[in-house]
Parts: sequence; C-alpha cells; structure tokens
Amino acid sequence: MRLRNLIILTVIVPLFVVLVVFSLVAIKSLEDNVRSKLQTEVEIITRTLSSSLSYAVTPDSSTPLEEALQSAFSFHRIYGAYVFDTDGRDIYGLGLGKDIFSREEIQQVIERDDLYSNYRQHDGWNYYSALPPLRSQDGTVYGVLQVNRLNSYTGFISIVAVLVFVVGAAGIVFSIWWGFRRHIERPLNRLLHVMLLVEDGDRSQRATEDGPTEYRRLASGLNGMLDAMAEKDQEIEDRQRREIELEKRLRKSKKLAELGVLAAGVAHEIGAPLTVINGQAQRLARRDVIGDDERARLGRIRGEVERIVEIVRQLMELGRQHNVEKGELALDQLIISASDLVEEELEPRNIRLDIELPSPTPNLIANGQQLIQVLTNLLRNAAQAPEVSRIRVRAQQQEHELILWVEDDGPGIPNSHHHKVFDPFFTTKPVGKGSGLGLSMVHRIINDHGGTIGVFDSVLGGAGFEITLPLSETASA
Repeated sequence: MRLRNLIILTVIVPLFVVLVVFSLVAIKSLEDNVRSKLQTEVEIITRTLSSSLSYAVTPDSSTPLEEALQSAFSFHRIYGAYVFDTDGRDIYGLGLGKDIFSREEIQQVIERDDLYSNYRQHDGWNYYSALPPLRSQDGTVYGVLQVNRLNSYTGFISIVAVLVFVVGAAGIVFSIWWGFRRHIERPLNRLLHVMLLVEDGDRSQRATEDGPTEYRRLASGLNGMLDAMAEKDQEIEDRQRREIELEKRLRKSKKLAELGVLAAGVAHEIGAPLTVINGQAQRLARRDVIGDDERARLGRIRGEVERIVEIVRQLMELGRQHNVEKGELALDQLIISASDLVEEELEPRNIRLDIELPSPTPNLIANGQQLIQVLTNLLRNAAQAPEVSRIRVRAQQQEHELILWVEDDGPGIPNSHHHKVFDPFFTTKPVGKGSGLGLSMVHRIINDHGGTIGVFDSVLGGAGFEITLPLSETASA
C-alpha cells in the first residue's frame, strides 16, 4: 500500500470522523441553545402581552383591542399576533400565521387553562408559537392569545455550520495534501531517484541533505552508505590493481628466471668457443704477414665476440637472484651522477636536460650504483632517440613513495609496444644497435627495490617512464 493511501486511512479518515461527530454535537448543542432562547423569549413576550390584552377583551374595556395588539409588534422578531374567543374564532389579528392552530387546539388551551407552545410549519414558514389563555381580573377566561415568531435561525445556523465544516474540511484536506506532497512525497521521490541512478550504476550520485530533519538524516545515511561503498569499491580496485601488478611481476620474474637458467647453460656452452675465437683472432692480428685490411677484419671479429660475451653476461644478470645492498641516498646526487655519465652523448646533439626536483630533495633507501644504472640507461635511450632536443627529469614525493618521471620530446613509443618494452630482446633500434636488454635490466632493478616502472606518452611529445620507489624499507615491504 502506498504511503499516501496509508495516511488517508490512518490519519485523514479518523480525523474526518472526529470532525463530523464534533460538528454534529456542536450544531445540535447550538440549535438547542437557540431554540431554548427562542422559546424563553416568546414565552416572556407572550405573558407580557397577555396581561395587557386581558383588559382589552373584557366587555366593559375602554382600551381598543387593535391598539393593544399592535403593541406586540414593538417586540423584536414578532411576526404575528392574534386573539381568539372561547369558541376558537378569531377576534382580531395582525401579521403571519393565523391558521397555524385549529379551533379544536385553541379550545384545548382554554380547557387546560395553561400556556401552550409548539413549533409549526405553515405556507413554507417555520414558526414557534405560544398560546396563553386571556383572563379577566376575576380569573374568567375570555379568549386565547396567539403570538408567532419565525424559526429561521436554527436552519440558518445549521446551513452555516455545514458550510463552515465543508470549507474547514476542504482546507484541512488541502493542507494535508500540500504538506504531504511538499515535505514527504517530493523529498522521498528525490531520494528514490538517487537510489535508482545508483542502481543503474552511477555510484557518484548523492542525495541532497535538505528538508525535514528525518529526511536529512535519511539522506545523510544514504550518502554515508554510498561513500562507504565507494571506499570499498576503491579498495577492491586497488587490491585488484596490486594483484594484477604482482601477477605481472611474477610472470616477469618467472620469465627472467627461466631466461637466466637458459643463459647460464648457453654461457657455459659457448664461453669456451668464444674464448678460443677471441684468442686466435688476437694471435692472427699480431702477425706481420697480414695486411691492414685483414687486421681490421680480425678487430671486427674480436669486437663482435666481446659483444656476444656482454650479451651473455647481461642475460646471466637478468636471471640471477640478487640481494640488494641498500643505503640512504640523496635523490639529487643520484640524478647528477647519472647525468654526468651521459653528458658526452647529450652535448654533441645539443640536447637540453631539465631537472625538476622538490625542495627539500628527499632521501631514499636504495642501492646507489643500481639506481644510477637505471637512470643512465633511461637517459641514454632518450638521447639516442631521433629528433630529441629536450629531456626532462622530475620527481614528486607522495606520502611514503617517490615518483620519478623521465620524459623526452622525441617521436615516442607506439601504444602497441607499451606492454612489451620491458621484454628481453625487444628493441626499436636498428639491428646491431641494441640488444634489447637495457629496459629489462631496468625493470629487474626497480622490482628488486620494491618499486614499479611503466611507460606512457609524455606531454612533451615523446616517451615517458614513470618510476615509483618506496622511501623506506617499511614502505617497500
């Protein structure tokens, strides 16, 4: 059942019943009061007139009956006065209501010898009439006086009372309807609208906390529930994000571990042949019987052999379990050390390096040599990208973490390559220019420090790398 109908049945209907009963009792009491007052006034007027008319109806009276009877109309609201003889015939009369009573009823008044009064209706008029007997000085009854008064006030009062009741009831109904619609139904509809939007998936909706106290408390409770749900949803999203990140790290670590096992076997198998090749090439280069062209070719062979050895070493580093020795380091010193190592690659191409660090510069617990290797690798990759004229390094401290960004204004990295830039042997450089292990090494070092690294499109136009590192061992755990 709707709340509106429930209020009608439990509030308005009982209220109307009470009003009707009260109105009927009040109208009945008022009519009785008016009737009693009317009867009293008519009887007083009648007794007063009967005293003066007693002299006029006697045979030897010198007072004209007409004059005595006309004096009755000096009283307020008297509409008829008549004098009848003992046989019920009228002697003289003025006004309305002459034939209200029959001759028999008039004769009965004489027989009872007492005042008789009653309500009568005649010719569409309601009268209250009194009939007292007229006596002479010696007590002999000579006739009957009839005094008529209109009884229009009781009906009028009933009509007015009914109209007042109808107007009052209509006002009460309208007031209840308006109050219910404004202060109950409309706020509840707004609250229901918010709940329906939330049900459809819009968790950002909040109820307006206005109106009556109960509604404000209800809206506040709903908003609190939605805020708690939003916090729980955020916690679940953060947990899922951490789980996904952890799963990625585990997959990456597993891949690197498998690669390390493979690399160790490969290094063991090809280490000795490479050493032989390098030694024989060195001996041949020392002979005087070969020319400069052959000696240059032997130098190239030795260079490629050393490149193979370095790749094997990097592979073994990727798959090896590391125990990182950490210490408290200043971030600005790490960045300055890394920039000095790549300065010789930045100056020939007139590449500007911008460093934006918070003040004061934060310290972090890390392995300085490894972080310098990370920064050097990222700066060198940015410097080797085509059409790069600016590299920016900036940092920001957020609670227990340090976020570091390395960006450039080069052509950037396609979005399709973002998910595999840290895979071993993946590179966008030409063949022979890179092994594709540099960013994999960077990823491994950041993971060993309990941090994360990701790639994004920089606002400068090129590629950007975001590194998150804990500032303490507690945050790392």
